[in-house]
Amino acid sequence: MTTTDLSKFNNSWYDPGANALKRLSWYCVNAVWINSAFPISGIKVMLLRMFGARIGKGVVIKPHVNIKYPWKLTIADHVWIGEDVWIDNLTQVVIEENVCISQGALLLCGNHNYKKETFDLVLGEIKLEKGVWIGAKSTVCPGVTCHSHAVLTVGSVATSNLEAYKIYQGNPAQLIRERQFMN
Repeated sequence: MTTTDLSKFNNSWYDPGANALKRLSWYCVNAVWINSAFPISGIKVMLLRMFGARIGKGVVIKPHVNIKYPWKLTIADHVWIGEDVWIDNLTQVVIEENVCISQGALLLCGNHNYKKETFDLVLGEIKLEKGVWIGAKSTVCPGVTCHSHAVLTVGSVATSNLEAYKIYQGNPAQLIRERQFMN
């Protein structure tokens, strides 16, 4: 019977997209300005742009947000990112306009292949299309697209794509009903 052997783990193939000095600089900036109690969203947006993030207008970033690599992040106009959100973007994350990511949500672009002895790193891009709402303490897993105006309710886990204008709940998230707007 084969077992996990973490001494054989090797992700030397992985390219974080920036040299060690840029990654270290970002780690410091992230710790002091982004993943802190600092409240001014506009300064956070400016710093993220300086490190390569593509960010639109009207973006709100609350305190204690953690972003792994801003150079692998695209955020469109009028996006809200709540307190304690973690964007663990080992690969590309695209957030389209008018998306709300609530408190404590996790966008997780990496995982491990538990079927392999070497516990290999597995990556998948995440895309949140326009009007998506990711509920508080929810997780979006690697490779997931949340299509236009989908909702992932509080504490739910999206392990596969969410259909447009649908509401999902649970772990793994299951379709519970259509999203309808009132005039």
